[in-house]
Amino acid sequence: QVQLVESGGGLVQPGGSLRLSCTASGFTFSKEPMAWFRQAPGTERELVARTNPSGGVSLYADSVKGRFTISRDNAKNTVYLQMNNLQPGDTAVYFCNALHTFYSTRVLGAWGQGTQVTVSS
Repeated sequence: QVQLVESGGGLVQPGGSLRLSCTASGFTFSKEPMAWFRQAPGTERELVARTNPSGGVSLYADSVKGRFTISRDNAKNTVYLQMNNLQPGDTAVYFCNALHTFYSTRVLGAWGQGTQVTVSS
């Protein structure tokens, strides 16, 4: 079955950076588009970045465009999210998942535990 393990979150000051990692198993990672989502308390889960199976094409939510970069290492079954110029509004639990198709919001597997990102001075 699909398993996803996110890591790399933490507490950071506004303007700071973090790099999240997500290691996947239970499916052919190199054949699936991958995405990062986030969920703040009391809000719906939001898709913030997605990348195609090769990693050559990525799309971002307007709220993170120009600040976040998604990448993947298919040899390591890992997808990353580099987050720069973090702001308090980025505070959330961050999750990764595989997408049914590149433009879909439907995910392939159960959610992992996520990784908490807190941006605060």
